[in-house]
Amino acid sequence: MKAANHSPDEAGTPPGGPAAASPNPAPARPAGGRGAPSRPEPRASQPVRSRAAVLSNLRRFAGEYLGMGLALVFLIAGFGLFTEHFLSVTTFRTIANQVPAGILVATGMTYVLLIAGIDLSVGSVQGLCGAVLGVGLARFGWPLPLAMAAAITVGLICGALNGVVTIRWRLPSFIVTLGMLEAARGAAHFVTQSQTQYLGESVARLADGSIAGVSLPFLLALAVVAVGQLVLRRTVFGRYLVAIGTNEEAVRLSGLDPRPVKLAVFVLSGFLVALAAIIDTSRFQSANPNAGSGLELQAIAAVVIGGTSLMGGRGSVVGAFLGVLIMAVLNSGLAALGTRDETKRLITGLVIVVAVILDQYRHRWSAKPSTCQPN
Repeated sequence: MKAANHSPDEAGTPPGGPAAASPNPAPARPAGGRGAPSRPEPRASQPVRSRAAVLSNLRRFAGEYLGMGLALVFLIAGFGLFTEHFLSVTTFRTIANQVPAGILVATGMTYVLLIAGIDLSVGSVQGLCGAVLGVGLARFGWPLPLAMAAAITVGLICGALNGVVTIRWRLPSFIVTLGMLEAARGAAHFVTQSQTQYLGESVARLADGSIAGVSLPFLLALAVVAVGQLVLRRTVFGRYLVAIGTNEEAVRLSGLDPRPVKLAVFVLSGFLVALAAIIDTSRFQSANPNAGSGLELQAIAAVVIGGTSLMGGRGSVVGAFLGVLIMAVLNSGLAALGTRDETKRLITGLVIVVAVILDQYRHRWSAKPSTCQPN
């Protein structure tokens, strides 16, 4: 007859004999040796932990942005070698004056792509917001703050319409924003009667201001990048964006409603596009109904170059900022070389295609299951 196997959970005498069942078991011997008193584990000092955290953040930052930074440096150095006056303060000041609107639009596009959406209407909405600003100033004689408020309101309405139609009828944002692209461009021509509104000095002060030689629009763009990156990396809202872009159905099953977050993203994109329209209108001192044509492709290219995935769930506002700078340096360098406009557009298109191909490879590589087995 086989002896019954008893576990500690079963009734009867536990394994190990009567001694194991004693109500007053012998105290366990300290791990440090016979009679050795227990010692608390040494704790790392706060400065050591702080230095480790700083080094970890620096390594992560370098891993994310070092490649783009080197690409930017190589572009500047290359154009500096082949052109006579590219490496000059004037060139960099010109680029700094050109990029603020693109940075704002790219920031909004980053958030839209993060939730696995896309906004093809940004260029046309910028043209419409600029048209409202210009007509309000030139034709109706509105004060500048009122005209700016009207332009921002139009941007918010366009963004809200994109979000509501996409969410309410569960339509692809590609289709919805493509429709808005045509509607907003038509509205811009209707408002301006297809004529450029020349504004003169009434808006020049918005673009002419500077601090320590740096234009106010560029400083505004830097502030938006800093806040956008902080929100994305350090807030619950930013984590919602990543979760929605990664798996919206999982977010819904967990009891969270993704619709308000998605609507807020499209509204934010419209707001930033309106700010971009105000900046560009003040820079050119005119409102052209065709302003912003092709801006959507440039914004998408800059954002994808910056590491944001077209599939959603991964992105960086700082990366989009670097992508805008790369595109701006590329365009300025090609212009300095005397490249014709059609050639510049061809090269820009190739850059977009290469950026999308690289994004696909990144997506496939990150989706591969790990071959490492847990210990």
